[in-house]
Amino acid sequence: MSDDVEKLLKPVINACYPGTFTAVILAVLQVTGRENQTLRIALSIDAFLLILSTIFVFFYTLYPWRKKLWTCTAITFILGLLGSLISILLIMLI
Repeated sequence: MSDDVEKLLKPVINACYPGTFTAVILAVLQVTGRENQTLRIALSIDAFLLILSTIFVFFYTLYPWRKKLWTCTAITFILGLLGSLISILLIMLI
């Protein structure tokens, strides 16, 4: 019974990791306010990329034989991390 439950929960647990990172970015977007348009756009694109990464990792866990899902997960997550670094630099410069 526990193996069945673990098999069902594994995609959700794997998708939680980039999802939590997305929630932090959205919280930063809410706290920084609306005055800097460039920062808003950077944080919004970053959150979108990490949401895509969450979706891809969820479906890759369900269908591990589809290597395109893993490639899309890796690309969107790395771009999301790069966007986070850019956003941090923008916050420090403001």
